[in-house]
Formats: sequence, structure tokens, C-alpha cells
Amino acid sequence: MPDIRIRLAAGRTAQGKCIQNVGRILEIIKVSRPGFWPTHVWFYVLPFAQLDMFGSVAFWLGAVYVCFPMSLLAFGWNDLGDVATDAVNARKDSWLFGASPGETTRRILPLTIALVQLPFIAAFVWIAGWKMLAWFVTFLAANACYNSWGFKGKPWLDLLNQTGYLLMFVMASWLCDVQQLNTPAMIYSALFAMHSHLFGQIMDIDEDSVGGRQTTAVALGVKSSKFLLVGILAIETLIAFLFFGSALVGIFSLAAGVFFLVDAVAGPRRYPLWFVTVFFVAWNVVVILSIHFIWKYGVFVVQG
Repeated sequence: MPDIRIRLAAGRTAQGKCIQNVGRILEIIKVSRPGFWPTHVWFYVLPFAQLDMFGSVAFWLGAVYVCFPMSLLAFGWNDLGDVATDAVNARKDSWLFGASPGETTRRILPLTIALVQLPFIAAFVWIAGWKMLAWFVTFLAANACYNSWGFKGKPWLDLLNQTGYLLMFVMASWLCDVQQLNTPAMIYSALFAMHSHLFGQIMDIDEDSVGGRQTTAVALGVKSSKFLLVGILAIETLIAFLFFGSALVGIFSLAAGVFFLVDAVAGPRRYPLWFVTVFFVAWNVVVILSIHFIWKYGVFVVQG
């Protein structure tokens, strides 16, 4: 009888450890913000407009990288410094907006991030040469500026730092040996990254203020930040109508600008959680449904 009890206890202990490990793995995946993966893939395919890349191993490696490994590095590094603000943020600890990692996960996160990068660094260098190592160093520097060197708490620099997302296009072009994305699309994408980040700051303005973080939104206030967002969208709209062969991008940017202009004039100071959730779910649906269309018709290709 004692042997049976010992075996049962050992079995329960092993099962408990297994459940803990699975839970930790799921939390690490959540840190990478799966809700942002579709957008990353959407932007990743822009340099491949109308090119048949679906038989390319390099293409698929890049597509996988911009989802989990790249996101884990960027958002995991961010979460390590956002413990105080994330703890009071109702959006966090979700598959859509990212985790609020516990102490154990935070302790193993730096090593996990590094280990996840290594096979992709090796594969990228093997496929495209040592310039890919330079790309990883630049990507690390961009993230260090934001997460370790204080850009996330400096108005305007926090927005300008989002131009680091352009490195995704450089990586795609170098890795698969295709032409770099055209300049208007690069500028449009940089502005898109900045207005998206500003939108996130507006959503988190109270949490950032309580946590002592001086973001652009905190410095300007809600209403002025919303008008700045509208101004960025107006520039995006102008670029889209002037340069892109399809009017769809311009129409989308114009509609978004009108929506946020109305919101700036008459909208609430804070967006309720249900609205933010519905907004991001709807955005992901649009992104997933439009990826193939954007690629097939070269919507971001400059008009001749």
C-alpha cells in the first residue's frame, strides 16, 4: 500500500509539473502578442507583391520569424520593463494584447528570447549571407533604444522609434533576394506604425501616467493626441492617392482619418475595453482576408 501511495504522489507531482510547463509555454507565446501576428505577416508580404514566393523556403522562414520570434523579442523585451503599468492595465494578459508575465516567466524570458532567435540567425546567414547578421544587430539596437535606452518614455522619440518596423521590409528583401519596397510604401508604413503606436498610447494614457511614463500621448493629452493621429492619417492618405496604383489604400486611410476626426471632436476620453477588443478583432479579420488581395494586385506598388 505505501508503494502505491508513493507512486500516486509521484504521478501527481509529475502531472503538476507538466501542467506548469505547458502553462509557462503558453504564457511565453502570449507574450509575443499573437493578436499582432496577422499584421506583421501583412506587412511582411508587401515587398513580394505579385511575385510567386510560395515555393521558397526563405520566404516561409521569414513569415514564421515575423510572427513568433520577432514578436517575442520586441514585445517580451518591452514587457520586462512594463511590469508596473501592465499590472494595472485591463487590456493585458490576453492573447490579443499580450501577457502580463509572472515572476517565473520574466526570469526565464531573456534566455528564451535569445534561444528562439539563434536558429533563425543561423538560417538567415546561411541563406543570404553575413548581411543578415548586421540586420539582427540593427534590429536589436532599435529595440534597445525603445526598451533599454529610454525612448519609450520620451515624447516624439517613442513614435519615431516605430520606424524600426521598416527593418521587416529590409529583412524580407535581403532574405529572399527581391527588390526593396518602394519609398512611398516605406514612408506610408512608417507613418502607419507611428499612428498605430499613438493609438495604443491613447488607450493606455492613464496607466502610463500613473506609472510615471511620459509618452507622447501623456505629454499632449487625449484630445491633442487624437488630432495628431488624424494629422498622420491625412499624410498617409495624401501619399496613397499620389503614389499608389490602387485607390483602396487612400480610401481606407481617408475613412480612418474621418473616423478619428469625429472621435477627436466628440468621442470619449477613454475607449472602453469592449470597443478596443472589437476594434482589434475586426482589424485582424480585415488583415487576414486582405493579405492575398494585397499581394495579388500589388496594391502598394507605385503607379507608372
